[in-house]
Amino acid sequence: MERPARLCGLWALLLCAVGRGGGAAPTETQPPVTNLTVSVENLCTVIWTWNPPEGASPNCSLWYFSHFGDKQDKKIAPETHRSKEVPLNERICLQVGSQCSTNESEKPSILVEKCISPPEGDPESAVTELQCVWHNLSYMKCSWLPGRNASPDTNYTLYYWHSNLENIHQCEKIYTDNQYFGCSFDLTKVKDSSFEKNSVQIMVKDNAGKIRPSFKIVPLTSRVKPDPPHIKKLFFHNGNLYVQWEDPQNFISRCLSYEVEVSNSQTETLVFNVKDEAKCQNPEFERNMENTSCFMVPGVLPDTLNAVRIRVKTNEFCYEDDKLWSNWSQEMTIGKKRNSTLYITMLLIVPVIVAGAIIVLLIYLKRLKIIIFPPIPDPGKIFKEMFGDQNDDTLSWALWKWRRRKSILPGSHGIQGHLVETKGNQIILQVIVFFLL
Repeated sequence: MERPARLCGLWALLLCAVGRGGGAAPTETQPPVTNLTVSVENLCTVIWTWNPPEGASPNCSLWYFSHFGDKQDKKIAPETHRSKEVPLNERICLQVGSQCSTNESEKPSILVEKCISPPEGDPESAVTELQCVWHNLSYMKCSWLPGRNASPDTNYTLYYWHSNLENIHQCEKIYTDNQYFGCSFDLTKVKDSSFEKNSVQIMVKDNAGKIRPSFKIVPLTSRVKPDPPHIKKLFFHNGNLYVQWEDPQNFISRCLSYEVEVSNSQTETLVFNVKDEAKCQNPEFERNMENTSCFMVPGVLPDTLNAVRIRVKTNEFCYEDDKLWSNWSQEMTIGKKRNSTLYITMLLIVPVIVAGAIIVLLIYLKRLKIIIFPPIPDPGKIFKEMFGDQNDDTLSWALWKWRRRKSILPGSHGIQGHLVETKGNQIILQVIVFFLL
């Protein structure tokens, strides 16, 4: 009986301890925050601030639950402010509530909302396709197209800011490229700091206020375009082509990926991707390897003229964007160039020889055809010549000759006898001519 009694006493003590501990962390809903305001710093840094709720429980350690529209970027923190870099092209709202713990399942106070509206102006007048590229970690170039309702004589101005600048700067190098407008500015100071967490805030507007300003946030881990590499040396060794080039400045070798292209007149173009830092196991490259890379290209014919060029891009080890290639390097050639004199001579002689052979062949075929297939005589033509027009001439000539002889020979019957016998003589003469011919 004593043991069950002791167990009941222990359970009572535990329940009392739990009840006392629960009083230190009240679960009732706290009042909402007060005096929620919003402001903009620099170009695109939005800051929300608020005061603690009035009438909060003294036993509550206040935490503040906040999120943007559609419950994005939820955060629970003890600070009474929150900031974010956002392009101010659209309406942005923040909701804030108070609670007594960091538990997201706890119901916060009534959420208080504060929004910031986009800049005034016609949305169709704002610039479009605003893009910025960081060239070789040295300067940034931005380009854009005019808005649909913008005036053709609009004078654009670009402003920029990043964490290494105290004030907002204006870009001075405005240029035009066909339909695009653009501006470039120096951006070398950022590369000396931890730029992985930095970004550049951009705003494009006109000083007359006729167009709506356009904003953009450019993270410095994206849209980075290196300068093209510089090929230093090409040579063959053991049947392989070795390529050595100088890396672009301001970059670490492991942050870059290369593409080597080799082309000649005999084979198709060969393309090789060099992702890691290439180290050539060759004494020719052991000297002066600082800030240089090399690559061995197999399967290249040394007895032909080979053209080599290289391009480079950032990779995923250091940057988010790994699709922006540099321009191709200046082309360098190696190998023997073919003697083009013989090639050109053959191009000129071969067509002449072929044309002459065709003409001779056509003439020979025509004579051969006559020999193999001689023309067949036309019997009708022969008889026509015998009894046609030529018969009339022959008969006239024979008749004239006979008349002359008849007139000369004595004892003839005279002209009347000749006329009587003319018809019979014609028949006889025709028979004589037939056998003579």
